Amino acid sequence: MKINLNKHVTIRPDTSQRRLLLSVMQEAEKHLDAKELYRRASEKDASISLATVYRNLHVFKEQGLINERHLGQARCFYEMKRLGEHQHLVCESCGQVTEFESPLLNKLIDEVQRKNNFFVTKVELYLEGYCHKCKEGKR
Repeated sequence: MKINLNKHVTIRPDTSQRRLLLSVMQEAEKHLDAKELYRRASEKDASISLATVYRNLHVFKEQGLINERHLGQARCFYEMKRLGEHQHLVCESCGQVTEFESPLLNKLIDEVQRKNNFFVTKVELYLEGYCHKCKEGKR
């Protein structure tokens, strides 16, 4: 997984709460929704509010620092922008989000562009199903 963890990201305007939220996102090993980001950030700074988290997620998105992903059941997840494309698997039971890459998707995009004389600039794909733990629990 290639993640841009550049600690010298420019945030405008630069505030301590924005630095904290960006730090929490960079340290996250998974996709975060706003409430999980708030929970983690408030452990480090009790004065931060959920409204502040939402406002700053909007700022980060506008500045091109994060991606907002709508994955399954109308939940919104956020992740730091990465180098390279990836897609997502979403567990319908526990909500776990797993990233994956596939050369087959690149072949499909090439074929679609060629056959339709169309230039693709963005691809969003997620697959829903059950993670290993939840699948085993259903047996």
